[in-house]
Amino acid sequence: MLNKYAVIALLAVVTLFSSLVLATPVDTYVFKDKVTEIRFNALNKELRCPKCQNQNLADSNSPIAADLRREVYEMLQQGKADIEIVNFMVSRYGEFVLYRPRVSSLTYLLWFGPAGLLVVGVIVVVIVLRRKPVKNAQKPLSDDQKDKLDQILKYK
Repeated sequence: MLNKYAVIALLAVVTLFSSLVLATPVDTYVFKDKVTEIRFNALNKELRCPKCQNQNLADSNSPIAADLRREVYEMLQQGKADIEIVNFMVSRYGEFVLYRPRVSSLTYLLWFGPAGLLVVGVIVVVIVLRRKPVKNAQKPLSDDQKDKLDQILKYK
């Protein structure tokens, strides 16, 4: 009897604590209209969490991501444009905060490097394919070679 109750109690404790681990706070914001909510979600997906390796603000659970989501919400409530919010985040955290960095002299290699490598690869392939293989021209046999060939063929 005691073992049965101990197992039930253990299962209850494990279930209780496992649900606490999975529970994470969810940001709940009230928006003036549906357009503002769409803008909020789009900005949170476009901006990268400064702490996380490769997560946007919407997907990150870090405290700084929660603060930045709140900051984006407050700026939207103040009536700021999307570009103003993005510029604010870039001035504060640098270009890293953008998933799609702006085209500038610092990011030319990032934007145009893959296209340049593709062009170089196509040029190399064209050059290799256009090279004509060297044809093996058949030289006529000398008299000595003909004699040796005749001797070899006679013995077979």
